[in-house]
Order: sequence, then C-alpha cells, then structure tokens
Amino acid sequence: MTYDFEVSSIVLASSDEIFRAWMSSEGHSAMTGGEAVIDPKIGGEFSAWDGYISGRTIELEPSQRIVQSWRTTQFGDGDEDSQIEVLLNPVDEGTLVTIRHTKVPAGHRGYEDGGWQKSYFDPMCDYFASR
Repeated sequence: MTYDFEVSSIVLASSDEIFRAWMSSEGHSAMTGGEAVIDPKIGGEFSAWDGYISGRTIELEPSQRIVQSWRTTQFGDGDEDSQIEVLLNPVDEGTLVTIRHTKVPAGHRGYEDGGWQKSYFDPMCDYFASR
C-alpha cells in the first residue's frame, strides 16, 4: 500500500536558480548540504544526501517542473520507486516550490511529516538567502 502527499514552501530565489541547482551535482549538494551526483537529462540517474536518495529523471520543463523516480535506502526490496514532481512557480517573494510525492510506501510518513522541510526546504532557504 502506498500514499501520496504534497508540501510547499517559498524560497527566496528565481525558479531558474532553483531548477539549475536541483539539476546539478554541485548546486544540489550546496543547497541541501548532502553530497549529490546528478546526470541532468531525461533518463539520467541521480543520488542525493550522500547516497540516501536515488532515482532517475523522468521529465524536465526548464525552470518550471522536474519529475523523478525516488527511493531511499530505507525502502524495502519489495517497495516500488516513489515519484516526485517538483513544481516551481514564481511569486513576488521568490518561488513557490511544491513537491508532489506519490507512491510512497505506507510506513514512510517521515517524508511528509517534516522530512522535506528539514532536508530540502530549510537548507534551500538558508542557501539562497546567503547568496
């Protein structure tokens, strides 16, 4: 059994800056604080947070949308990959970043219950505010 959820936060950066950082090894590592290796093309593999997260890029709309398969080292052998859709919508304050996370294994509520905030939104806000 799986579930879906959505979380959002405003980041003080342009959608282009966030997109470029998300899709680059150096930028992703810098904005999250965990090592990332990104092959920035459709079909390209990635890992983030020192290998804790891995997946493949499924769709890209530059500066607007990123769709990736996504799993962590805590997923069981029988768990399918989940999927994230990263939506980047410009707002007056910067960019509204929305993560739609689907097909999450039922026992993995931590991603919704603060995981995305702590591991992505908070460090992203700090990173872009300090630039």
